[in-house]
Amino acid sequence: MIRIAPILALGFLLLACSSAASWAGGAPGGAHTEVVPDPNSTLTPVEKMNRRFPQNVRVGDLIGLPMLDYDDRTMGRVTGVVRTADGKIELISTCCGYFDWSRHEVAVPIETVAILARQIDVLDITREDFFKLASWNSGEATPLGADEMIRIAIGRR
Repeated sequence: MIRIAPILALGFLLLACSSAASWAGGAPGGAHTEVVPDPNSTLTPVEKMNRRFPQNVRVGDLIGLPMLDYDDRTMGRVTGVVRTADGKIELISTCCGYFDWSRHEVAVPIETVAILARQIDVLDITREDFFKLASWNSGEATPLGADEMIRIAIGRR
């Protein structure tokens, strides 16, 4: 029993050192792959999405997920997914200020977001710009069924 104690202590020390080293060298931006949207980026939104390893997801699994900003503050929840007349996919999200005042729905392009577990990170739209988005009206957009599959970028911590 006495021989096991030093070995366990050494194991815990190595584990603590490796955890601290990986934490110190982690990706900047918390839940996101970049600290803030880069205004000087020459990549199109589609190119950015393709660099974020898009994966298939069932539309019904996105309904109700919170949409978070760079500080992991909830800006709204997904209420639907639509395909526009030109074939683009958009997430329809509630958008509200403090205390749910001026609540309305907005369309968020799928290229500007990434999914991370049970949340959607808004990567290419700042919090201020999100709240300035125009109210969504269905127009010629076609709602997608809950069982349809779309592609969405993957976020990371």
